[in-house]
Amino acid sequence: MATLKKKLTVRLHETDAAGILFFASQFLYVHDAYEELLQLIGLPVASMLRDEPFILPIVHAEAQYFRPLHVGDEITVIVQVGSIGKSSFVLVFDLFAADDKPVGKAKTVHVAVSKQTQNKIALPEKLQRALKAFQSAP
Repeated sequence: MATLKKKLTVRLHETDAAGILFFASQFLYVHDAYEELLQLIGLPVASMLRDEPFILPIVHAEAQYFRPLHVGDEITVIVQVGSIGKSSFVLVFDLFAADDKPVGKAKTVHVAVSKQTQNKIALPEKLQRALKAFQSAP
């Protein structure tokens, strides 16, 4: 099983008035890692939006916050595929501080949708195969 590790640094505009990471900013990190995963498996977002007959909207997102992050803190986001269904897949994100202590966790659920009909469709076979390489152990 492969994992994607993305390193990031907390920036001022991602924090609140107290200088602590604004809760929604964790989803920015998660989405950056998601886009990098798509790039890695050969389905860059720009190409998908331009060339593929489907899109992969997020239909559910949740997050947990274990300790505050501040401007300049370095973090690592680790992405794994949690499960793969007929038309959807789950991504699991673990966020760690520079000292390797967990600072957060998130989960997103993505559904394959036809661009033409806007209806749910089966996950394309090439996407299923690529995601399986990043699927966590059951």
